[in-house]
Formats: sequence, C-alpha cells, structure tokens
Amino acid sequence: MAGHSNAAVARAGENLFLRAVAGLSTLAGWCSAGMIVTAVLITCQMIYVRFVLNGSTVWQTEAVIYLVIAATLIGLPYVQRLRGHVNVDLIPLALPPKARFGLAMITLSLSILIVAVMLYYGYDYWHFAWERGWRSDTVWGVRLWIPYLAIPVGFGLLLLQLVADMVAVIIGVDKPFGLEDD
Repeated sequence: MAGHSNAAVARAGENLFLRAVAGLSTLAGWCSAGMIVTAVLITCQMIYVRFVLNGSTVWQTEAVIYLVIAATLIGLPYVQRLRGHVNVDLIPLALPPKARFGLAMITLSLSILIVAVMLYYGYDYWHFAWERGWRSDTVWGVRLWIPYLAIPVGFGLLLLQLVADMVAVIIGVDKPFGLEDD
C-alpha cells in the first residue's frame, strides 16, 4: 500500500480564499446543526401538544420536514470540508503521487460540474416558486420559496467548497484526497 488515510479536515493554510470558504462552510455547519436542534425541539413541542394537552398541531410537522431537509442541504459544504462524505480510498492509496493528483483533478472536476448543474436547476426551481408565489397545500400554507431557498444556498456553498478543495490541491496547500505522498 502507498500509505494510510489521514484525511481529516481540508487544509486552508494562509490562503485568504481558502480560509474564507472554510469559514463559510463552518458557519453553514453550525446553521445546519441549529436547524436539527430546532427540529427536535419542535417535535418535542408537537408531541406534548398532541398527547399531553390533547390538542391539534398545524405547522409543526411541515416545519420539521423543511428544517431537516434544509439542514441536510446547508450542511453539505461543512461535511465536504471535514471530508465526511462516504469515501473509498483504495484506488488513490494504490496510485503513485502524480496519478493520485490526476485522479483528484478528474474527481473534483466532475463533482464541480455535477454540483453546478444541481445549483443551476435548484436556483431555477426556487426562482420559479418565488415568482409564482407558490404556497404549500396545508393549513399553514407556507410560501414555498422559503424552504426551497435551501437548495441553491446548499449547492452553492458546496460548489464553493469543492472549488476551494481543488484550488488547495493545485497550489499545494492540501494533498490529493488528503493522502500524504510516499
């Protein structure tokens, strides 16, 4: 084997762009965690109202669903920064450093392309809901552009983090796949 994986957090070094993106990704992670905590608290409140007070709930289920989906999308760049996505590094470990660099460039380029397409269509979908004034078909009737905003924001921040990851590898601040050379 070429080495072991010690990929923890994407490195930023002293590069201002990389540090700014790392800060945004971390902020997104904190916001995502806050949304999860809020969803849990709302769920507890909903259980109390339904089963202790024997009352009905109007907005809680919908709010929890939107919060958890938004937390997932907005948390994407933070997970990417921590390299927390599913990663099988058998091939990168087996490759020599130059081939590993080439594979990292291909992988990051394809990821950037796919996320850019998702961002484009996510923004289009959000804008369409905003422009048409879509509302949910529930009693709460939330304006759908609000929860749909998590789509372009989440993918936009993920795209920015992926670009930062690529820049870090190109300028040598970080190693391809976070793996040290032999």
